[in-house]
Amino acid sequence: MGNRPVTLCTCQWADMPLEELCALAKRMGYDGLEIACWGNNLDLDKAYEDDSYVEWALATLARHGLVVKAIAAHIIGQCVGDAPDPRLNNFAPAALADQPEAIRAWAVRTMMKAPAVAKKLGAGVVTCFTGSPIWKYLYSFPQTTEAMVEDGFNEIVRLWTPILDEFVKHGIKYALEVHPGEIAFDYYSTKRLLEKFRDRPEFGLNFDPSHLQWQGIKPHLFLRDFAPRVYHVHMKDSAVTLDGRSGLLGSHIDFGDLRRGWNFRSLGHGDVDFEAIIRELNAIGYDGPLSVEWEDSGMDRIDGATEAAAFVKKVDFKPSTFKFDEAIAN
Repeated sequence: MGNRPVTLCTCQWADMPLEELCALAKRMGYDGLEIACWGNNLDLDKAYEDDSYVEWALATLARHGLVVKAIAAHIIGQCVGDAPDPRLNNFAPAALADQPEAIRAWAVRTMMKAPAVAKKLGAGVVTCFTGSPIWKYLYSFPQTTEAMVEDGFNEIVRLWTPILDEFVKHGIKYALEVHPGEIAFDYYSTKRLLEKFRDRPEFGLNFDPSHLQWQGIKPHLFLRDFAPRVYHVHMKDSAVTLDGRSGLLGSHIDFGDLRRGWNFRSLGHGDVDFEAIIRELNAIGYDGPLSVEWEDSGMDRIDGATEAAAFVKKVDFKPSTFKFDEAIAN
């Protein structure tokens, strides 16, 4: 077993109050939480304004023997960089529904609070999305010019620069989860974005292999190439099940449907080579959390997340401290 803490990303558990969630996470075998800043887990605005609320949250975690290494602000960040999209109504306050400019302004203000809250909680990283003003251009038809793509990347830099200034101010890292729907969704879009932010070391990655696996990218090679900017790690699995009818683009069929060409799976039930990932993490000296983002529409979430915690603790291992053939050296 390795020394890295196994944490639970609570994005899929935001329906539960923090006290109840902490008790459950401990029973399921977790060492800590990557706390979602929405729903019933953590109120970001309240945490920013009220130190007694933060003290209560920390005391709740401590009472259950849990640590917090990161907070998650994915849906807030999505609203910063997306093009106007009615689906963002699900992420923003109800009073802002169908007001894209107001939603973006709210998201920028709120994201500026996130590093201060992370610092109060003793978490060094905020995991997040950026959104993308050009995701709708993915297929490049109607024709998409290079200028349109470049403008999209530059727009993300413009929108996120003042937010990242707050991260610098508080000494907190920003970790983008490379993911479809974001400005960086695969290998080369990530390379392009990191080049744009080459002078912003506070901007890095939340490595999540599940989103790379089904695209045909080898997650451990992605990790190797972008290692200096990997600030947080998700443990999440996916399986490709192409059957001659299904396709990788999903057919507008919801997750979990067996007709899809791929689905997220509970850890160990998909195609991700986690041993290769652990070896890469050992090689780069990553000692941060291994955070389980549990998503599997075909499995009970408590049973699945319990099994996943045990899986991570089993698959994680310490690097060797000596060469195996030293014992026979002269």
